[in-house]
Amino acid sequence: MAQFLKFAVLLLASVVMFSAPAMAFDEATEAPAAAAEVKAEGTGFINFTNTFGAGLIVIGAGLGISRLAAAGFESMARQPEVAGDIRGSMIIVAAMIEGAAVIGLIVCLIG
Repeated sequence: MAQFLKFAVLLLASVVMFSAPAMAFDEATEAPAAAAEVKAEGTGFINFTNTFGAGLIVIGAGLGISRLAAAGFESMARQPEVAGDIRGSMIIVAAMIEGAAVIGLIVCLIG
């Protein structure tokens, strides 16, 4: 339980730390109408924008690949004779996860 709590706090801290600079808004360089529009919408601590979604996609892909690698290494340790097959399958699945993450990033950053 303590390890999960440590992981959750680290994950929350990294999301807050890395998403805030990406969503920074400099009102002095923007047009007055754009600044008024942003103030009318309200600015909270975390704005769920495209950059926040992209950050979640990257975190999700990283967690998925790490779980894949952990399971693969554990199964290789239990059955060393099939390590080559497991390694090949891990590479293919990791590439599929990365492909889905790239598609998600493109959708977040364009949309």
